[in-house]
Amino acid sequence: MQTREIRKILIANRGEIACRIIWTCKEMGIKTVAVHSVADKDALHIRYADEAVCIGAPPSAQSYLNIPSIISAAEITNVDAIHPGYGFLAESETFAKVCEDCNIKFIGPTPDVIGMMGDKVEARRTMLAAGVPILPGSPDPIESADEAVRLAKEIGFPIIIKAAAGGGGRGMRIVRSEDELATNLETAQAEALAAFKNGAVYIERYIERPRHIEIQVLADEHGNCVHLGERECTIQRRHQKLLEEAPSIAITPEQREKMGAVAVKACKEIGYSSAGTFEFLLDEDGSFYFMEMNTRIQVEHPVTEMVTLADIVRNQIRIASGENLQYKQEDVQIVGHSIECRINAEDPKTFVPSPGRITAFNIPGGPGVRVDTAVYPGYVVPPYYDSMIAKLIVHARTRELAISRMQRALDMMVVEGIKTTIPLHKQIMADERFQKGDFSTKFMEEFRLVEN
Repeated sequence: MQTREIRKILIANRGEIACRIIWTCKEMGIKTVAVHSVADKDALHIRYADEAVCIGAPPSAQSYLNIPSIISAAEITNVDAIHPGYGFLAESETFAKVCEDCNIKFIGPTPDVIGMMGDKVEARRTMLAAGVPILPGSPDPIESADEAVRLAKEIGFPIIIKAAAGGGGRGMRIVRSEDELATNLETAQAEALAAFKNGAVYIERYIERPRHIEIQVLADEHGNCVHLGERECTIQRRHQKLLEEAPSIAITPEQREKMGAVAVKACKEIGYSSAGTFEFLLDEDGSFYFMEMNTRIQVEHPVTEMVTLADIVRNQIRIASGENLQYKQEDVQIVGHSIECRINAEDPKTFVPSPGRITAFNIPGGPGVRVDTAVYPGYVVPPYYDSMIAKLIVHARTRELAISRMQRALDMMVVEGIKTTIPLHKQIMADERFQKGDFSTKFMEEFRLVEN
């Protein structure tokens, strides 16, 4: 397979991930095109990019989800490739196929692989065939309440209902008895239909106190694949991640090797290329089960970059160019510990979004501190998009030092004019159970740091 030259990339995204992609493109000597909505006319990614094109009105459906407008912007600026970032169209099989049809390289896996992994039921079947451990569950979408009851009795309560086409906690319901099943099934189907335009749901066994562990993989178009170790994403609120770590305090080197090998083998089985993430649930007995695969770069990718020195965006671009991976599994070394806190424009007590003008903004520095952001003093946080305004990342030789470093960085980070989740992260860092690594996905409700 011949390499393809990528000289100009359009970033089909906004905010910090758009800036993050531009940073690497500048280092690689690649020109960039920023697209933006009317609401983002003063956004930082426009200032950083070589060119900018307005693609529509503030609502996402009229701009960042508007495939014809994005493709038009790509064609008039004569780009070679499109990087979708995360969210929006990053896992859209349709968008990847349109890019392919327009002879524009989509920086990500092929459309058929995106579709395969985007359908959670199909993904479960595929992973089972590839030898990846999965939780007992329904082999197909649930058609009726009677079918759900029959399967739930076979699996054993509690069970969890999940949207076949979604994630992020939407279309998801925990059911502990047969009496609760019919109502929760109907609610989950309605939520899934509203969120994803697909009401299909499936059920699987529910693990009461799991940890959420994910494996970062890189795979080229020539069948080579490596993993970059794991990330701990257990601290969540309503299935939304709040902070992440690498490596996980709950994983032994032997478990890392086993989980990584399973992920690499699965990538090769399905013909995966680009960066991707396998998300697993880790049971208290050390067993792990496939949950889903994200066929894109993750919000939390910086913690992996910090402990491995890998530039995941750079690898995505090189893979899209048709190049071979530059290193083998034995070349991947994990050094130290990294933590990332997602700083959201939200009330830390109620999680109500807090859009508005940032009157003062100061980011911390010093040893081992990284801040990925697209905001600045005077920037107006719009109400139309995700509320994350920055990612505060630290790296240190040990987890204990990383926690101390994050506490120092949080103390020194100044955001005025809006409310943020900085106070919440300070509480988490100071919590004894967090410091000991004694937590599960129920951390936020069990330890009652905030009203849930």
